[in-house]
Amino acid sequence: MKKLKIGLPKGSLQENTFELFKKAGFKIFAEARQYKPYCDDEELDITLVRAQEIPKYVESGVFDCGITGYDWILETNAKVKNICELIYAKSGFRPVRWVVAVPEDSNINSITQLKNKRIATELVNYVKKYFKKKNIPVKVEFSWGATEIKVPDLVDAIVELTETGNSLKANKLKIIEEVLISTTRFIANYEALKDNWKKEKIETLSLLLRGALEAEGMVGLKMNVEKKNLEKIEKVLPALKKPTISQLSDPNWVAVEVIIKEQEVKKIIPQLKKCGAEGIIEYPLNKVVY
Repeated sequence: MKKLKIGLPKGSLQENTFELFKKAGFKIFAEARQYKPYCDDEELDITLVRAQEIPKYVESGVFDCGITGYDWILETNAKVKNICELIYAKSGFRPVRWVVAVPEDSNINSITQLKNKRIATELVNYVKKYFKKKNIPVKVEFSWGATEIKVPDLVDAIVELTETGNSLKANKLKIIEEVLISTTRFIANYEALKDNWKKEKIETLSLLLRGALEAEGMVGLKMNVEKKNLEKIEKVLPALKKPTISQLSDPNWVAVEVIIKEQEVKKIIPQLKKCGAEGIIEYPLNKVVY
């Protein structure tokens, strides 16, 4: 059987990645210390590794494709094909930011004040390039973790990954510069894409994963509407496109189906009812493919 070797991130992104694949139609099972999980698609050969390592493994052909962060592609300078952007992270469906942070009570309010200062980060190569481009000489050192507690005793500033900023605030740090906005990416090896079977499998994965993300926060609504009330119903519905309208057996009635944001449902259903809609059904979506 042909296999597509894919690297998925182990750690903070693992749970959300598994959930995304589940919505896309692929069930993945892994125990706590397992690095070769089971997938119900036997054509996928999955290995769990740190997101930081995936770009180089994809570049070298150890993996045909993988999911990692844009930040780690830049950090490793990996030569890989960006298949698609998948905007999700550890805490939600949003980009993440790498920021320069210093203690709240520090008199440093600009990165220009970091000249010849010490900076700790996990994103060493990118941060060095960033400050070099700004013509600000700094000493950048690799942080093995717990980066927030290193200022001001061990270093003068840190460049740290944040989604909400809550961890930085909890450690009494303030942000003085945003150096990179990163999103999750589905990447592939250039040689793997020359194989027609692998290319088609990668493109199928991309389509289904993007469809699963598009469906996030969306629901479907179905209802029966008397034709005389159809115009009023259409004005209420904030459809992605025009609603789907199907003729019922009764010539005076139609079925109306639409996709809307889940947060809007509680406001819209009472309005639909007032406008004459009947048999209203709300249902979840796994994928929305355009």
